Amino acid sequence: MGTTISTIKSNCNTYNLTKTGPLLSLRSYSSPTQSKPSNNSRVFQRITTLRDPKVSIFPILDQWSTEGNTLKEPQFQRFVRELRARKRYSHALQLCEWVSTSKLCPVSSGNLAVQLDLIGAVRGIDAAESYFNKLTEKEKDEKTYGALLSCYVREGLVDKSLLHMQKMKEIGCASSPLVYNNLMCLFSRTGQPEKIPDVLTDMKQNDVSPNNFSYRICINSYGERCDYDSMEKLLEEMECQSHINMDWTTYSTAVNHFIRADLKEKALVVVKKLEAKLNKDALGYNHLISHYAHLGNKNEVMRLWGLQKVVCKKQVNRDYITMLGMLGKLGELEESEVVLKEWESSCQTFDFRVPNVLLIGLCSKGLIEKAETTLKNIIKTGKTPIPNSWAIISLGYMEVENMEKAFECMKEALAVADGSPGWRPKPKLVSSILNWLGEKGEIAEVEAFVSSLRSVITVNQEMYQALIKANVRGGKGVDEIIESMNYDNVDIDEETEKILGLRKGATE
Repeated sequence: MGTTISTIKSNCNTYNLTKTGPLLSLRSYSSPTQSKPSNNSRVFQRITTLRDPKVSIFPILDQWSTEGNTLKEPQFQRFVRELRARKRYSHALQLCEWVSTSKLCPVSSGNLAVQLDLIGAVRGIDAAESYFNKLTEKEKDEKTYGALLSCYVREGLVDKSLLHMQKMKEIGCASSPLVYNNLMCLFSRTGQPEKIPDVLTDMKQNDVSPNNFSYRICINSYGERCDYDSMEKLLEEMECQSHINMDWTTYSTAVNHFIRADLKEKALVVVKKLEAKLNKDALGYNHLISHYAHLGNKNEVMRLWGLQKVVCKKQVNRDYITMLGMLGKLGELEESEVVLKEWESSCQTFDFRVPNVLLIGLCSKGLIEKAETTLKNIIKTGKTPIPNSWAIISLGYMEVENMEKAFECMKEALAVADGSPGWRPKPKLVSSILNWLGEKGEIAEVEAFVSSLRSVITVNQEMYQALIKANVRGGKGVDEIIESMNYDNVDIDEETEKILGLRKGATE
C-alpha cells in the first residue's frame, strides 16, 4: 500500500514542470574548467538558506538582478522544481511571480499552470480561481485547466472537480491520462474507491489511453474492495497493452492485497513477475524481501538479500532497516544480529534507527534484557542514542509489567531528548509510568519525571494526578499543585476529584 499511496500523492502534483527537459545538475551551470558554482546556482543557494517560508526571497532576487545576472527559462524551471520537491511552496511561488513581473522568461501555459497550482497550495482555492479567471482564453488550455483541477482535487472538492472536469471535456481539454488520474486521486482521497474503475472506463470511451498509474490506482481500488478477480483481470489487461511498460510497483500493489487476503498462491505467482522487473532497483528489492517475509519464506528473503548486495552494489540504511525488520518478523534474531554487525562495519554515518529495528525485534520476542544489553553495548562504543532507542526498551518492560525498569529506561530517553526535538513518547507508555509513579513513586522522583516530561509533551491531567497521588501518600499538601493546575489551564476532571476526595477522607 505504501507504494500506491506515495504514487498517488506525487501524481496529484502532476502539473509541475516535468516536461521541460532533462534535469540539470548544479555542475552544469559552471564552466567545464571551473569548480566554482555559477551565478545562477549561487542565487539558488542563497534562496535555499532561507528556511522560514515567511521570509521573502524578493530581496535576494532583486540584488542578484542588479548585479547584472539573467535567468534563463530552463534554469528557472529547475529552481521551481527543486523548491517544490523540498516543499518550499511559498518561495517557489515568489520565484514564479518575480520572473513573471520581470518578464525574464516567455509566458507559456506550462509556467502559468505551475504558478496557478502554487497559488492554490499557498493561498487557497479562491485565489487559484481568481488567477485562472484572469487568464486570457488563449492561456486557458489543458495545462492551466488541469492545474485548477489539481487544486480542487488537493482540497477534496468533489462537486467542483466533477463540474470542472465536465467543462474540460466539453472544450476538448481532457485528452491526457493525467487529467483522469487526478479524478481517480480525488475518489481515492475521499473514500470512494468504487468510482475509480468508472473513470478508467470513461478514459477508454474517450480514446484516452490509460498509463501505468491509471491502472495501478484502479488495481488498488479493487484490492480495497476485495474484488480480487477484477484485480487479476486488470493486471492481465495491462500485460497485453503494447504501450504499457509493466513495472515492479504495479505488481507490488497487487501482492500487498493478495497477502492481506491470505491468498498466498496468487501472491506467489505475482512476486515472481515482480522479481523479473527489478533490474537494479534497490527499493524494489526491499519490497520483494518484505513480501516474502510476510509470506513466511525465510529462504527467499535470504536469497534476495544476497542478490541485492551483488546487483545493487551499495546498501543504504533503508535497505538494512527493511532487512532487519523482516528478519525480526520471521523471528530470525540471530540472523538479525549478523546483519546489524555487517551494517556497523560498513556504515559511514551511524543511524540509531537501524539498530532500533533489532531492539524492536528482541522486545517483541520477550528478550527485553538482551535488547537493553545490546543498546548499552552500542553506547559503550561512544554513540549517543536517540530517545526512541530507550523508549523501545521501556515499552518492552511495560508490556511485561516491569514498571520499575520501564521507568528507568524512560528517564534515559528523556535525558537525550534535547537532541531529537520532534520526538514524542507513546501516550500509552507515559500514562502507564505516570500511573505507576502515582501509586509507588517517591515525591521527588515523580516531580523530577514530570518536569522532564514537560519538555517533550504538553502538560496534562495525568501528570498532575501522579503528583497529587504521590503527595497524598506522603502526607503532603496539594494546594500548590492545584494552583499550578489552574496556571496551566488543566481542568480538575472526575478522576482528579476522586483522588482529592480520598485525600479529604484520609484527613478527616
